[in-house]
Amino acid sequence: MFTTFKLSKRILLWSLSLVVFCGCTIGVLYSVQNASHAPYNGITIVLDAGHGGVDGGVVGGNGAKEADINLSITKALKSILESRGYRVVLTRKNANGLYGLAKKGKRKLKDMNARREIIERTSPNLVVSIHQNSYPQKTQTGPQVFYSIGGDNKIASVLQGVLNTHLQNGNRVAKKGDYYILNCTKYDSVLVECGFLTTPSEERLLVQSAYQEKVAYGIFSGINKVFFVS
Repeated sequence: MFTTFKLSKRILLWSLSLVVFCGCTIGVLYSVQNASHAPYNGITIVLDAGHGGVDGGVVGGNGAKEADINLSITKALKSILESRGYRVVLTRKNANGLYGLAKKGKRKLKDMNARREIIERTSPNLVVSIHQNSYPQKTQTGPQVFYSIGGDNKIASVLQGVLNTHLQNGNRVAKKGDYYILNCTKYDSVLVECGFLTTPSEERLLVQSAYQEKVAYGIFSGINKVFFVS
Protein backbone atom coordinates (compact mmCIF):
# COMPACT_ATOMS: atom_id res chain seq x y z
CA MET A 1 0.00 0.00 0.00
CA PHE A 2 2.89 2.32 0.85
CA THR A 3 4.45 1.58 -2.55
CA THR A 4 1.14 2.26 -4.28
CA PHE A 5 0.80 5.55 -2.42
CA LYS A 6 4.33 6.66 -3.44
CA LEU A 7 3.62 5.75 -7.06
CA SER A 8 0.31 7.64 -7.06
CA LYS A 9 2.02 10.67 -5.56
CA ARG A 10 4.70 10.61 -8.25
CA ILE A 11 2.05 10.37 -10.96
CA LEU A 12 0.19 13.31 -9.43
CA LEU A 13 3.33 15.45 -9.21
CA TRP A 14 4.28 14.56 -12.78
CA SER A 15 0.79 15.46 -14.00
CA LEU A 16 0.86 18.81 -12.23
CA SER A 17 4.29 19.57 -13.68
CA LEU A 18 3.04 18.73 -17.17
CA VAL A 19 0.04 21.04 -16.74
CA VAL A 20 2.28 23.89 -15.57
CA PHE A 21 4.75 23.29 -18.41
CA CYS A 22 2.00 23.22 -21.03
CA GLY A 23 0.42 26.33 -19.57
CA CYS A 24 3.73 28.22 -19.68
CA THR A 25 4.44 27.03 -23.21
CA ILE A 26 1.02 28.09 -24.44
CA GLY A 27 1.49 31.45 -22.72
CA VAL A 28 4.82 32.04 -24.43
CA LEU A 29 3.46 31.02 -27.83
CA TYR A 30 0.45 33.27 -27.29
CA SER A 31 2.71 36.21 -26.44
CA VAL A 32 4.93 35.63 -29.48
CA GLN A 33 1.94 35.28 -31.75
CA ASN A 34 0.43 38.49 -30.44
CA ALA A 35 3.75 40.29 -30.80
CA SER A 36 4.03 39.28 -34.44
CA HIS A 37 0.48 40.38 -35.19
CA ALA A 38 0.35 43.79 -33.53
CA PRO A 39 -2.51 46.09 -34.61
CA TYR A 40 -1.69 48.27 -37.62
CA ASN A 41 -0.23 51.57 -36.42
CA GLY A 42 -1.08 53.47 -39.60
CA ILE A 43 2.43 53.53 -41.07
CA THR A 44 3.43 51.62 -44.23
CA ILE A 45 7.08 51.00 -45.05
CA VAL A 46 8.56 49.64 -48.27
CA LEU A 47 11.81 47.77 -47.65
CA ASP A 48 14.09 47.40 -50.63
CA ALA A 49 16.86 44.80 -50.40
CA GLY A 50 19.39 46.10 -52.89
CA HIS A 51 20.73 43.98 -55.78
CA GLY A 52 19.81 40.30 -56.27
CA GLY A 53 19.99 37.63 -58.95
CA VAL A 54 22.96 38.10 -61.28
CA ASP A 55 23.69 41.42 -59.58
CA GLY A 56 25.42 40.44 -56.34
CA GLY A 57 26.59 43.94 -55.50
CA VAL A 58 29.79 44.44 -53.52
CA VAL A 59 31.80 41.32 -52.67
CA GLY A 60 33.92 41.30 -49.52
CA GLY A 61 37.50 40.10 -49.32
CA ASN A 62 36.33 36.80 -47.84
CA GLY A 63 33.59 36.37 -50.44
CA ALA A 64 30.60 37.82 -48.61
CA LYS A 65 28.02 38.94 -51.15
CA GLU A 66 26.19 42.21 -50.59
CA ALA A 67 22.89 40.99 -52.06
CA ASP A 68 22.67 38.17 -49.48
CA ILE A 69 23.43 40.43 -46.52
CA ASN A 70 20.96 43.03 -47.75
CA LEU A 71 18.20 40.44 -47.85
CA SER A 72 19.00 39.05 -44.40
CA ILE A 73 18.92 42.49 -42.78
CA THR A 74 15.75 43.38 -44.68
CA LYS A 75 13.94 40.28 -43.46
CA ALA A 76 15.05 40.88 -39.87
CA LEU A 77 13.87 44.49 -40.10
CA LYS A 78 10.54 43.39 -41.56
CA SER A 79 9.90 41.09 -38.59
CA ILE A 80 10.70 43.83 -36.07
CA LEU A 81 8.55 46.42 -37.81
CA GLU A 82 5.57 44.10 -38.15
CA SER A 83 5.82 43.13 -34.48
CA ARG A 84 5.35 46.85 -33.70
CA GLY A 85 2.32 47.30 -35.96
CA TYR A 86 3.90 48.62 -39.14
CA ARG A 87 2.69 47.39 -42.51
CA VAL A 88 5.71 46.25 -44.50
CA VAL A 89 6.02 45.58 -48.23
CA LEU A 90 9.18 44.11 -49.73
CA THR A 91 10.46 44.80 -53.22
CA ARG A 92 12.74 41.74 -53.23
CA LYS A 93 11.64 38.71 -51.21
CA ASN A 94 14.30 36.16 -52.16
CA ALA A 95 17.74 35.81 -53.76
CA ASN A 96 16.40 36.52 -57.25
CA GLY A 97 16.39 39.84 -59.03
CA LEU A 98 13.16 41.46 -60.23
CA TYR A 99 13.96 41.27 -63.95
CA GLY A 100 12.12 38.01 -64.77
CA LEU A 101 13.04 36.67 -68.20
CA ALA A 102 14.59 39.89 -69.45
CA LYS A 103 17.60 39.49 -71.70
CA LYS A 104 21.10 40.35 -70.56
CA GLY A 105 21.62 44.08 -70.92
CA LYS A 106 18.01 44.89 -70.04
CA ARG A 107 17.86 43.19 -66.65
CA LYS A 108 18.99 46.16 -64.54
CA LEU A 109 16.46 48.53 -66.08
CA LYS A 110 13.61 46.05 -65.68
CA ASP A 111 14.68 45.29 -62.11
CA MET A 112 14.69 48.95 -61.09
CA ASN A 113 11.39 49.65 -62.86
CA ALA A 114 9.81 46.74 -61.00
CA ARG A 115 10.95 48.21 -57.68
CA ARG A 116 9.52 51.60 -58.63
CA GLU A 117 6.19 50.03 -59.56
CA ILE A 118 5.98 48.24 -56.19
CA ILE A 119 6.62 51.51 -54.37
CA GLU A 120 4.00 53.39 -56.39
CA ARG A 121 1.38 50.65 -55.89
CA THR A 122 2.03 50.67 -52.15
CA SER A 123 1.98 54.45 -51.57
CA PRO A 124 4.20 54.11 -48.48
CA ASN A 125 5.00 56.57 -45.74
CA LEU A 126 8.66 55.72 -46.21
CA VAL A 127 10.96 53.68 -48.47
CA VAL A 128 14.10 52.21 -46.93
CA SER A 129 16.65 50.67 -49.30
CA ILE A 130 19.23 48.40 -47.65
CA HIS A 131 22.80 48.22 -49.02
CA GLN A 132 26.44 47.61 -48.05
CA ASN A 133 29.22 50.06 -48.76
CA SER A 134 32.65 49.83 -50.39
CA TYR A 135 35.80 51.95 -50.39
CA PRO A 136 39.26 51.51 -51.95
CA GLN A 137 41.01 51.94 -48.60
CA LYS A 138 40.10 49.11 -46.23
CA THR A 139 39.78 51.33 -43.19
CA GLN A 140 36.30 52.83 -43.46
CA THR A 141 33.59 51.53 -41.11
CA GLY A 142 30.11 52.43 -39.98
CA PRO A 143 26.68 53.13 -41.47
CA GLN A 144 25.93 55.86 -43.99
CA VAL A 145 22.41 57.12 -44.76
CA PHE A 146 21.49 58.89 -48.01
CA TYR A 147 18.39 60.86 -48.99
CA SER A 148 17.02 62.02 -52.34
CA ILE A 149 18.51 65.04 -54.12
CA GLY A 150 15.36 67.12 -53.80
CA GLY A 151 14.21 65.55 -50.56
CA ASP A 152 14.09 66.57 -46.92
CA ASN A 153 17.08 65.38 -44.93
CA LYS A 154 15.23 65.24 -41.59
CA ILE A 155 14.31 61.54 -41.81
CA ALA A 156 17.77 60.57 -43.01
CA SER A 157 19.42 62.63 -40.28
CA VAL A 158 17.37 60.95 -37.57
CA LEU A 159 18.20 57.50 -38.92
CA GLN A 160 21.89 58.39 -39.23
CA GLY A 161 22.07 59.65 -35.66
CA VAL A 162 20.33 56.62 -34.22
CA LEU A 163 22.53 54.20 -36.18
CA ASN A 164 25.71 56.02 -35.15
CA THR A 165 24.73 55.58 -31.52
CA HIS A 166 23.25 52.10 -31.76
CA LEU A 167 26.23 50.62 -33.64
CA GLN A 168 28.74 52.77 -31.73
CA ASN A 169 30.56 53.38 -34.98
CA GLY A 170 31.46 56.85 -36.14
CA ASN A 171 29.68 60.19 -36.32
CA ARG A 172 28.71 60.38 -39.97
CA VAL A 173 26.03 62.77 -41.20
CA ALA A 174 23.30 61.99 -43.72
CA LYS A 175 24.14 62.85 -47.32
CA LYS A 176 22.29 63.49 -50.58
CA GLY A 177 22.40 60.50 -52.89
CA ASP A 178 22.00 60.35 -56.65
CA TYR A 179 20.51 56.85 -56.55
CA TYR A 180 17.58 55.71 -58.68
CA ILE A 181 15.67 54.14 -55.79
CA LEU A 182 15.73 57.48 -53.91
CA ASN A 183 14.61 59.65 -56.80
CA CYS A 184 12.25 57.46 -58.84
CA THR A 185 9.06 58.32 -56.91
CA LYS A 186 7.56 61.16 -54.89
CA TYR A 187 7.65 59.17 -51.64
CA ASP A 188 10.09 59.86 -48.82
CA SER A 189 13.04 57.52 -49.34
CA VAL A 190 16.35 56.76 -47.66
CA LEU A 191 19.18 54.44 -48.60
CA VAL A 192 21.09 52.86 -45.73
CA GLU A 193 24.63 51.62 -46.34
CA CYS A 194 24.89 49.39 -43.27
CA GLY A 195 28.66 49.00 -43.32
CA PHE A 196 31.75 48.51 -45.48
CA LEU A 197 32.12 45.03 -46.94
CA THR A 198 35.55 46.02 -48.25
CA THR A 199 36.85 46.48 -44.69
CA PRO A 200 37.77 43.01 -43.33
CA SER A 201 36.79 43.73 -39.72
CA GLU A 202 33.36 44.99 -40.76
CA GLU A 203 32.84 42.18 -43.26
CA ARG A 204 33.32 39.71 -40.39
CA LEU A 205 30.55 41.49 -38.47
CA LEU A 206 28.13 41.91 -41.36
CA VAL A 207 27.98 38.18 -42.14
CA GLN A 208 26.91 37.35 -38.57
CA SER A 209 23.16 36.96 -38.04
CA ALA A 210 23.38 38.54 -34.57
CA TYR A 211 25.00 41.68 -36.01
CA GLN A 212 22.53 41.76 -38.90
CA GLU A 213 19.72 41.75 -36.35
CA LYS A 214 21.48 44.50 -34.42
CA VAL A 215 21.67 46.62 -37.57
CA ALA A 216 18.00 45.89 -38.31
CA TYR A 217 17.00 46.96 -34.80
CA GLY A 218 18.99 50.17 -35.19
CA ILE A 219 17.16 51.01 -38.43
CA PHE A 220 13.84 50.17 -36.77
CA SER A 221 14.68 52.46 -33.84
CA GLY A 222 15.38 55.30 -36.26
CA ILE A 223 12.12 54.72 -38.14
CA ASN A 224 10.19 54.56 -34.89
CA LYS A 225 11.75 57.81 -33.73
CA VAL A 226 10.77 59.50 -36.97
CA PHE A 227 7.11 58.57 -36.71
CA PHE A 228 6.38 58.21 -33.00
CA VAL A 229 8.96 60.18 -30.99
CA SER A 230 8.69 63.95 -31.10
